Amino acid sequence: MKLAFLIIDMQTIYLKDQVEEKAIQRSCEYINHVAGVIRSHNHLVVHVQDVEGINDSNRESYRIIPEIDVQQDDLIVTKEYSNAFWKTELEQVLSANGIKLVILSGFAAEHCVLFTYNGAIERGFKPILLQHGILSTNHEAILAANRDRHLISYPVIEFLAMES
Repeated sequence: MKLAFLIIDMQTIYLKDQVEEKAIQRSCEYINHVAGVIRSHNHLVVHVQDVEGINDSNRESYRIIPEIDVQQDDLIVTKEYSNAFWKTELEQVLSANGIKLVILSGFAAEHCVLFTYNGAIERGFKPILLQHGILSTNHEAILAANRDRHLISYPVIEFLAMES
């Protein structure tokens, strides 16, 4: 089974001065570790970047934060809506790569992460949230997402990546 790891909206405009730096650092450690495991077993890492509202004067603030390790072979999908599947090539990319299980991480738990989670279900993928890998400006939203959605820890991902 081929895996995909989505890293959603880890961008300066959404995180800097919005989310506590310690929380960003902690989530980035988990995200970068899992991305490395996924890459090392030839699975797919996809960075999802929201470009709604981007223009020449604010382009720099829409970049992925430097704490996130982006590699040359990683894919980047841009979106203008909360659901990363809506009016993007994400579904086609995942299907073309034989992806069944989609691991989600990033910002924000109550918006783009969950909208994309639901979009994955609607399209026949099995979505799961990375434990300690989602962020929000509202801590309660993270707790609710962890309670109400499927969750996976990095040791399980390590096992799945090796077995797939």
